[in-house]
Amino acid sequence: MLAMTVVMLSYLESARMIQQKTAAGQIARKYILRMETVGTLTDADRAALWGELEAAGITGITLDGTTTWQVDYGEPVVLQIQGTLGSGYEFTEKRVSTAKH
Repeated sequence: MLAMTVVMLSYLESARMIQQKTAAGQIARKYILRMETVGTLTDADRAALWGELEAAGITGITLDGTTTWQVDYGEPVVLQIQGTLGSGYEFTEKRVSTAKH
């Protein structure tokens, strides 16, 4: 019975971290599409992105490597999110696309 409880708790923690990682991927997709249109990650979008990631339960967020300057039409834009899920699992979500503004 004790072993079954340990396995169940482990499964629930893993499922929660997978859900957080999936949420981070969907949030990243939303903002890279916005970046394609605008050509950069604006200050307003950065604040909204940060808020959505925190609401998803992600901590230790950094956006190092993200395009924060205006790029020309056809130039690549990069969105790179690094953070920590649940019980200390670090992840990186990187999206690259072409500016189409």
